[in-house]
Amino acid sequence: MTDLRAGLLGVGMMGRHHARVLRELPGVELVAIADQFGDPHKVAGSLPVLPDVTALIKERIDIAVVAVPTEFHEAAALELASAGIHTLIEKPIAHSVEAGQRMVDAFAVAGCVGAVGHIERFNPALQELRRRLQAGELGEIYQIATRRQGPFPARIADVGVAKDLASHDIDLTSWIAESAYRTVAAQTAYRSGRDHEDLIAITGRLENGVIVNHLVNWLSPLKERVVTVTGEAGAFVADTATGDLTFHANGTIPLEWPSVSAFRGVSEGNSTRYAFAKREPLRVEHESFRDAVLGGDNDVVTVEQGLETLKTVEAALSAAQAAGPVDLR
Repeated sequence: MTDLRAGLLGVGMMGRHHARVLRELPGVELVAIADQFGDPHKVAGSLPVLPDVTALIKERIDIAVVAVPTEFHEAAALELASAGIHTLIEKPIAHSVEAGQRMVDAFAVAGCVGAVGHIERFNPALQELRRRLQAGELGEIYQIATRRQGPFPARIADVGVAKDLASHDIDLTSWIAESAYRTVAAQTAYRSGRDHEDLIAITGRLENGVIVNHLVNWLSPLKERVVTVTGEAGAFVADTATGDLTFHANGTIPLEWPSVSAFRGVSEGNSTRYAFAKREPLRVEHESFRDAVLGGDNDVVTVEQGLETLKTVEAALSAAQAAGPVDLR
């Protein structure tokens, strides 16, 4: 079978990694690269660096990866969909909900696979966590809390921390809990002199009743990527920076004396750090996209799902401005 001909739009900080994985991926051949700013990381190799998406399409590509700044996602995606090219777009799907909806509609009309690069779904720690939650190992889930903080990245100029980073946490939370958001409230801060927020604290509730909290900022010298799921049997802690998953068991000992057997809280129990295969999330994401294009089983994040995540992010930003909760349903 002939390899899928792949084109890559954008070879900046993230695009360079897409280029590497595309070259390594079975069933895919990277045949064209486009970036109006050239090739700062020298990843093109023998390929010429084309000026734009129009030139990329002329290379007769079957699939494309869009890794340009968020403000350019819509224009590129609409042109690629119009050309009938299956496309993986870096998250967030777009700079606005309206733009995201136009992208969803375009891929639906074209009958092409449109996917969004919410890479955390492919993190081995979160995939293992979701599997264990589905198996009922935690019992009833009470809360999902995330911390995603670190220094300001110079690569981001067109969106704030909510769309760039909180979109990860909102998507992964809905995914591991298998439930959409019902309500969100938020607070934001602007400390670095930019037009966009550099800190957001979000709280909310999912449709299934689980309480959620997200602390996201570009203001901390401490880099954290942590997801904690607390439930009936204890708490799972996933570190997505290392791919580690640890379970902290509820140490409460069942009592046989009926008069004192009422719930009295929990205590520390045993802690277990799990051993499992840790594959590179970006490679797994590309494999899923390839399989979706070929009509096989896949876990691709669809443009429709990417739009739902963006709607929740926008609702959180609206809640911060209004100083009150927003109902998404």
